[in-house]
Amino acid sequence: MNIQFTKYSNIYYIISGILVLATIVSLFIFGLKFGIEFAGGSSMQIEFNPPAGGERPSNEVIEQALSQFGLGQVSIQPIGVNGAILQFIGVDEATHQQILAKLNELAKTSEKSFQYIGPSVGQELRNKTELAIVLALLAITLYIAFAFRKVSRPVNSWKYGVASLIALFHDILIPVGVFSILGRLYNVEITIPIIAALLTVLGFSVHDTIVIFDRIRENILRQGMGQFEETVNWSLNQTLGRSLSTVFSTLIVLIAIFFFGGETLKYFSLALIIGITSGAYSSIFIASPLLVSWYKWGAMRQT
Repeated sequence: MNIQFTKYSNIYYIISGILVLATIVSLFIFGLKFGIEFAGGSSMQIEFNPPAGGERPSNEVIEQALSQFGLGQVSIQPIGVNGAILQFIGVDEATHQQILAKLNELAKTSEKSFQYIGPSVGQELRNKTELAIVLALLAITLYIAFAFRKVSRPVNSWKYGVASLIALFHDILIPVGVFSILGRLYNVEITIPIIAALLTVLGFSVHDTIVIFDRIRENILRQGMGQFEETVNWSLNQTLGRSLSTVFSTLIVLIAIFFFGGETLKYFSLALIIGITSGAYSSIFIASPLLVSWYKWGAMRQT
């Protein structure tokens, strides 16, 4: 059975356009909630040791106890049964010790780590992160354009790179939009692990796209240009099983991590789940159909 993937290209474009537009609107209205690594502030990892049979203080009790220090919005992330990570505005060492003493009044508390990141350091890290993503996208585009230089007909090799770049923007924007909404509703922050997940999505997505493009290249070199749309559809059918099996096997692991991996890995795995799913969709329904659409637009202009 030869599925005609490119037959409904306009529907794919409309779906992706709606998702991308929703993301842009969400970013414009809600923005992103950055963690202290990027915004600056203090992070404190603690472990409560309640009496036998007792429970650690609730988040509400902790927030109320710390309200006297003027820490702004305190983020409390549970870890395990009795652990927690507290994040708040930057404080000096004297205030740090007062906070620790106050927590000891609630229950015996041991401090695992404490770090302070200044606003200038956080801003520098944000700038370097943005630069890393831009350079990664540029390098990927140039590599694809170079790798497909031998198939400059019927679609120029640089168009393979641009099509993959559009798909990559799609794959990054979708999870970013989701985290924009989560940040607004549930105070979910953009942290270093989430950035690492987004960079991983770039690699995973472009790998899937290159596999499909490489099959298109092989079929063109082997069978000639012929009907380009048929070649693309045939190539997609040949690689569909491999793409789906790779994605599903990866998602099974990530879903397990999301539900059973603990709080620290929850949003890292969620970013990967959304990004990899989006990447599988864009490789099949965006990047390859874009080549066909580009070919058709060029043919129409020549007639």
